[in-house]
Amino acid sequence: MGKAVVLNAKNKIKKGRKRMGHEYSDKIVTLLKQHQNSENREAMEAYMRNQFQFFGIRTPERTALLRDFLKEHGKPQVEELPDIVRCLWSEPQRECQYIALSLLDKQSRYLTKDHLPFLEEIITDKSWWDTIDHIAPNHVGKIYQTEEDDAHLEKWIHSDNMWLNRISILHQLKYKGKTDQDRLFRYILFHNESKEFFIQKAIGWALREYSKTDPEAVQQFIESEKLAPLSKREGMKHINRRAKEGKTVEKY
Repeated sequence: MGKAVVLNAKNKIKKGRKRMGHEYSDKIVTLLKQHQNSENREAMEAYMRNQFQFFGIRTPERTALLRDFLKEHGKPQVEELPDIVRCLWSEPQRECQYIALSLLDKQSRYLTKDHLPFLEEIITDKSWWDTIDHIAPNHVGKIYQTEEDDAHLEKWIHSDNMWLNRISILHQLKYKGKTDQDRLFRYILFHNESKEFFIQKAIGWALREYSKTDPEAVQQFIESEKLAPLSKREGMKHINRRAKEGKTVEKY
């Protein structure tokens, strides 16, 4: 049984745990319940392989609901944010986790390395690509743009939890010229022989994004290291596209 299957089973077990409560998050949950849509629910749950329940509220409507909610109630205080997010994370409906991430986005400039243990909690709970791929660049990545704390990244890249591995590989997605190339390549090589789709895909995605900044370094890395075909194919997409357009592969 692969890690993804095992972790998915754990997600399903956690769905049944006792929910947490907070006045702010309770108001959000009540609002979402008032706008649930049974017609959308089935398709949304199927898209996520029926791992999570949904209210059936699509992204544009959810965004509008949160916008109006924040106008009335304001953003939560940074000190309260972890507890509010935990409460929303304890809810079975996936929209609650999406709202939690949006609240973190609103206060992302205040996130510090002291929030990394809290972020690890939500990374490893109800884990799937939709939340992981948001947390990696927007929260963990944001913290590491201003903070130095190798302890968590080093622990995560060596973890048996593939979602923590994926976070470590992807956290520099938005760094462009500020990317720590040595760290990126080193983290990739920790998992370059992984059979997990989500790790192979993450490696390719990270390389593809960095190739927009330093295509020469990425191409040399891909050609010199043993990578899964999926990782190579994804990593070379931008470089190959530029080559077809007749543009030289050089640092820009």
